[in-house]
Amino acid sequence: MGVRRDLKRAKQRTDLAARAEVELTRDEAGTVREAYTPPMAEPLTTGSIADIPYTNAAEAPGAVVLRRRTADGGWAPVTAAAFAQEVTAVAKGLIAAGLEPGGRVAVMSRTRYEWTVLDFAVWAAGGRTVPVYPTSSAPQVDWIVRDSGARHVVTETAGNAATVVSGTAGHTHPPRVWQLDADALTDLITLGEHLPDEEVTERRTALTPGTAATICYTSGTTGRPKGCVLTHANLHAEAANTVELLHPVFKAVTRRTASTLLFLPLAHILGRTLQIACLLARIEIGHCPSVKPDELRPLLKEFRPTFLVGVPYLFEKIHDTARATAEKIGRGASFDRADRTAVRFAQAHLRKFLGTGKGPGPGLYAAWALYDLLVYRRIRKELGGRLRYAISGGSPLDRDLTLFFHAAGIVVYEGYGLTETTAAATIVPPLEPRPGTVGPPVPGTAVRIAADGEVLIRGGIVFEAYWNNPQATDAVLSGGWFATGDLGSLDQDGCLTITGRKKDILVTSGGKNVSPSILEDRLRSRSPIGQCLVVGDNRPYVGALITLDPDAVAHWLAVHKMPRDTPLSAIRQDPRLRAAVQRAVDHANEAVSRAESIRAFTLVEGEFTEENGMLTPSLKVKRHAVTTAYAKEIEALYAPGG
Repeated sequence: MGVRRDLKRAKQRTDLAARAEVELTRDEAGTVREAYTPPMAEPLTTGSIADIPYTNAAEAPGAVVLRRRTADGGWAPVTAAAFAQEVTAVAKGLIAAGLEPGGRVAVMSRTRYEWTVLDFAVWAAGGRTVPVYPTSSAPQVDWIVRDSGARHVVTETAGNAATVVSGTAGHTHPPRVWQLDADALTDLITLGEHLPDEEVTERRTALTPGTAATICYTSGTTGRPKGCVLTHANLHAEAANTVELLHPVFKAVTRRTASTLLFLPLAHILGRTLQIACLLARIEIGHCPSVKPDELRPLLKEFRPTFLVGVPYLFEKIHDTARATAEKIGRGASFDRADRTAVRFAQAHLRKFLGTGKGPGPGLYAAWALYDLLVYRRIRKELGGRLRYAISGGSPLDRDLTLFFHAAGIVVYEGYGLTETTAAATIVPPLEPRPGTVGPPVPGTAVRIAADGEVLIRGGIVFEAYWNNPQATDAVLSGGWFATGDLGSLDQDGCLTITGRKKDILVTSGGKNVSPSILEDRLRSRSPIGQCLVVGDNRPYVGALITLDPDAVAHWLAVHKMPRDTPLSAIRQDPRLRAAVQRAVDHANEAVSRAESIRAFTLVEGEFTEENGMLTPSLKVKRHAVTTAYAKEIEALYAPGG
């Protein structure tokens, strides 16, 4: 295959927009097969991530790096000096408790200030952090603690502690367990009071960029979770390059000190790398323990962040809640017009911004101004009033939803990555919005499309190995390239579009290959859909199992003036409800050909949840578990007359 290389420079619209260059490799037909963005930050050559709090304390001791929520609902500032001092005190406690260099400490907690202290304290003591989702079951905890060899576990609640004790009861050496709600940090600080600070300094300065920093277990959609070994160099490459790419833009455009409310689970690598990046750049962080919109919104109004990092579910719920609020006051039709106007306005605005067409005409501008007054500003207010940027990851965000927020004055950048790539491997670049794509490689990273369409990734962010699993490591790492298992394509600017999951591809009995994720992501973006699963492997057509979102059902009952205790069986058969679901299905089908479209659906009982084993902790559907549980419903979809 003949190959030619050329350099694609970002448009010279502004100095900020032109800082990142993307090198493209094309095949003889001119198709982009590989994209590479050179690093924007120097690689870590000495030291480790553990040095960040101490560097901050030395260079800017009075700088506010975190804000800690107080009992009275306020946000107390934590300076760089105070944070470093607390990290040292907790690290001494861990050493006194028996943590050896290279030893593992598992942390099972929701997102909170103490998690961040513990992360850096474990590193400062020379250890490795093993995050555990707080919703994990006893068997899951058993596997992670046993496989990682963690001898110490810090939990959040008494319930978490009981799960750990139960799960590890059969271990030859059960781990020592602390509980944050029972003053674990205070106990650790007291335990290490007799040790000199130099003990921590000696442990910390012995770390190198290649030292393993954390073992993050994958969510386990199939089989047992695997532990991804990420080094200090991996974490630094991700954090430092994304900071260099994004932070100057956020500061220059918003003209405010950047701040964010961290609510993603810190057991997930995206949340972990976000906190590292913020501390590296001295961006103020607050913590929220919940991703549930009803619990998150009040804290957003209090903290008033300038940017957020979230998952599509958050943006979908914000949009759905706004529509539900409008319907309650008889303005549902008005909201729908505002929604359509937002998409049209954003499309036109982006065409002009990117130099590919004219901007909005006078009539469209007038309509946008009206709905900005009536609808869009309320969205901004719900998010704290200062938010200008958001980053969405975890799964694709519906393009129309991205456009809606763009018209509302909030630019949502999509990114793509996995635990094995230390979070984001690609991200939509600042001032170069590309709705529908997940952007070019983050600086220092290359993305290649294999002959079969699989996405391959190489760079400083790619993990070292799976813990205790060389066979699995060899299956995905070859010549420095990590085989993601995802399918995708690169456009002429080097932006990646994810088209599906290699192992999830369905092949109908007619021989049509169908990527279910495209349909599922679009379905979930529309009310009243809760969760869904697209089926059709070896079947004559594509079908879907759909659950209803409880909040959407409650709202639907109120709008239609039906009793709250109306049985779900009756709701599922109501033609008006089924019509609403059909509209969501139609929206999903717009993204695919007729042969790939959903031809039949069934509304199933119950929900797909982590508790019943149908969702992973990161909210990914376990396909095998769902198809097994709903085998009869799937058969009924394809029964004669079904």
